[in-house]
Amino acid sequence: PTYGETTILSPADRAHNSPFSAQPANMPERRPFARLPTDVSPVNYALWLKPDLVDFTFEGKVEARVQVTRATNQIVMNCADIDIISASFASGGKEINATGFNYQNEDEKVTLSFPSALQAGSGILKIDFVGELNDKMKGFYRSKYITPTGEVRFAAVTQFEATDARRAFPCWDEPAIKATFDITLIVPKDRVALSNMNVIDRKPYPDDDNLLEIKFATTPIMSTYLVAFVVGEYDFVESQSSDGVTVRVYTPVGKAEQGKFALEVATKTLPFYKDYFNVPYPLPKIDLIAIADFAAGAMENWGLVTYRETALLIDPKNSCSSSRQWVALVVGHELAHQWFGNLVTMEWWTHLWLNEGFASWIEYLCVDHCFPDYDIWTQFVSADYTRALELDALDNSHPIEVNVGHPSEVDEIFDAISYSKGASVIRMLHNYIGDEDFRKGMNIYLTKFQHKNASTEDLWDCLEEASGKPVAAVMSSWTKQMGFPIIVVDQEQHGEDSVLKISQKKFCASGPFNGETCPNWMVPISICTSEDPSRPKLTMLLDSPETTVTISNLGPSQWVKINPGTVGFYRIQYSSTMLDSLLPGIRDLTLPPVDRLGLQNDLFSLSRAGMISTAEVLKVMEAFVNEPNYTVWSDLSCNLGVLSSLLSYTDFHEEVQEFICDLFTPIGQKLGWDSKQGEGHLDALLRGLVLGKLGKAGHKPTVEESHRRFKDHVDGKVVLSADLRSPVYLTVLKHGDSATLDTMLKLHKQADMQEEKNRIERVLGAISDAELTQKVLAFALSEEVRPQDTVTVIGGVASSSKQGRKAAWKFVKDNWDELHNRYQGGFLISRLIKLTVDGFVDEKMAAEVKSFFESHHAPAAERTVQQCCENILLNAAWLKRDADDIHQYLLKRKGSACNPAV
Repeated sequence: PTYGETTILSPADRAHNSPFSAQPANMPERRPFARLPTDVSPVNYALWLKPDLVDFTFEGKVEARVQVTRATNQIVMNCADIDIISASFASGGKEINATGFNYQNEDEKVTLSFPSALQAGSGILKIDFVGELNDKMKGFYRSKYITPTGEVRFAAVTQFEATDARRAFPCWDEPAIKATFDITLIVPKDRVALSNMNVIDRKPYPDDDNLLEIKFATTPIMSTYLVAFVVGEYDFVESQSSDGVTVRVYTPVGKAEQGKFALEVATKTLPFYKDYFNVPYPLPKIDLIAIADFAAGAMENWGLVTYRETALLIDPKNSCSSSRQWVALVVGHELAHQWFGNLVTMEWWTHLWLNEGFASWIEYLCVDHCFPDYDIWTQFVSADYTRALELDALDNSHPIEVNVGHPSEVDEIFDAISYSKGASVIRMLHNYIGDEDFRKGMNIYLTKFQHKNASTEDLWDCLEEASGKPVAAVMSSWTKQMGFPIIVVDQEQHGEDSVLKISQKKFCASGPFNGETCPNWMVPISICTSEDPSRPKLTMLLDSPETTVTISNLGPSQWVKINPGTVGFYRIQYSSTMLDSLLPGIRDLTLPPVDRLGLQNDLFSLSRAGMISTAEVLKVMEAFVNEPNYTVWSDLSCNLGVLSSLLSYTDFHEEVQEFICDLFTPIGQKLGWDSKQGEGHLDALLRGLVLGKLGKAGHKPTVEESHRRFKDHVDGKVVLSADLRSPVYLTVLKHGDSATLDTMLKLHKQADMQEEKNRIERVLGAISDAELTQKVLAFALSEEVRPQDTVTVIGGVASSSKQGRKAAWKFVKDNWDELHNRYQGGFLISRLIKLTVDGFVDEKMAAEVKSFFESHHAPAAERTVQQCCENILLNAAWLKRDADDIHQYLLKRKGSACNPAV
């Protein structure tokens, strides 16, 4: 699935919004686990399901055509929260009934015992069963929606990845055990019923006039986690891609219009992938559907992709630019999986990163193709690449490829390492071997393994075959060991030539690496100079701890930049003279945007690790005063958000807000409040970012104008444009009272679009008053907020201020049982913990968090807890080390501003 709510968060949120977890060195013992026996395997499942949308139960029967490879008197399958009523096995004209069902609940398995041995050969296993349409957003579950007339109803929907198909029917629920599926749904005749394939038969159900029996075509050979069905009330818009695939986007009733944007993206994307992989889309149709209650962002079920409403629906009037971009990326991601993941599937969850890392990379390629004006690759660096570097610098990170045993461990690796670092190293690999060979290798891989399973090594072999480069050797240094290198560079002039000394060492968030043996990476390095900043002058593979490189005809006045395009997955530490020569390129914009961003991000990260002073970085940040690029501002703003949150624990937090106002005011004045003729997508994003930053920091003119526009909006005089709503809502709440909060909650109640509800939920926490904060926290658990969005509201409180963080943490502890039960150990629990505690700054808090989770187990979040404790200790060290320095710098700056003669 795609995890996450939106790629473009307000930077202050982003600072606390890596929603993810990872593998520490001191993980507790893993549960023993064995995969299913191979003596009986399915060839085809004929599955009938009859959901009851009133009592929230379902009846089902499955007839699985199986192959018995050696005689056995028992069959072991996966089964969870299902009661088997009867089971029998038919072969060669004889049918025997199972005499016992032994459930191993812990392992989610059932053993069916037979009175005599089932002989080798083929047979039919028949099982009748009943189950519950649960409210846990996994398996076959119920999703609540409100009809246009205001009535509460429920749809029956599925989410099977990673291991929840077993909650809908007994099956061999492992990705490598593929089969075909014939699905029949028995549903109320006034409901829409969908599955992976097209409908081939629809007839009245003999026992009940109100029901229909709907039969779907046979699927290709596929894994159980990609099976899907939906029963509910929906409208749709339809189109055909240029290669003849029927595409439909299903929306809530009355909102078909909001499916048009995703439909346009999907119809452009399918031919793009067909062309890129040189393999046609393998099914006759694809449906994209918006589901009300949905834990992930989206899920790539073959032919029936499910989405959160906010990841699929766009209202031309009320959706902001960042929502459009998010929908385009998520559609691109899920459709990539139709080939990479669905047609060729990972052999086991250990290779999950390949599925997700690849789709997280190619979604950007696809959006760049559909919307070249989004400058999406620069945004990749800010949204994925820097986020992955941040997490991967922790001692409690984990390698991209983690050996997964028990499926309960799978949820933990749906994280920024699998997705964002995975995508970043694939981007680096694509750059290293070139697009043409990359495409050739992808085609070899998809053709060779179609309808089968593959491992990471299989992909490397195909790319190596296509490119003739040592892909496996290079890539295993990035996937098998955690962390990444810092490249240290020094330069000496020898006459006309410049000699660079380049070395690598593991980068640690806590400062210079001081372990026994330092890991080594095979690092693709490119180098450019000021004569052509956009093209590498030199490329090499650094496979040793250090080397020297000579660049001929390079005068002392020219600068040298490592990693142009910020493609290599590493940080860089330049000698001070090299850095000094690069800094003017920020001010005069001769360095390309992505390199300005990368340079600033590396310096900020080095300051957090104590390798340079934070005051030095603030000086560099001031050089961005002429910056025109949205993504560069977004990254800068994110880092300032981290710093502002850290310094809220000092008595000079106000001075930091002044620094932020000074930095953002010029660009704010230049943009103004209203969009101008000829502006594009990125201008809209930048305006929202800058106004939100100025409003939050208490910039007086911005606060006053926000209040004025908010009042006009509420009074219905002038409706706020969608792009201005987040910054205005945030600003008026931050500087508002109980009446402001009441107005906001009223807007939330009246909002017809989930996007608007989410927009409000994200900023409610900005309210400053302690009593009102409690009101917001209580609201988070109320019926008004969808279960998957409670996390957003609590996270918003935690990221708003140090008081908010304290209140949110207390609230999570006080309501732990309800929250843990609600998310049943899924990835949302990890996100909740991270959002709540990541910003604390003292050692006592780290101890408190650790001891709370020792007595309140959250198996799916063990890594997250350890990472958060590590982050708290890093924050504490950073504050201790640099607070005085920063304060002195800010005072001195203020002094010289008041007294220009100084």
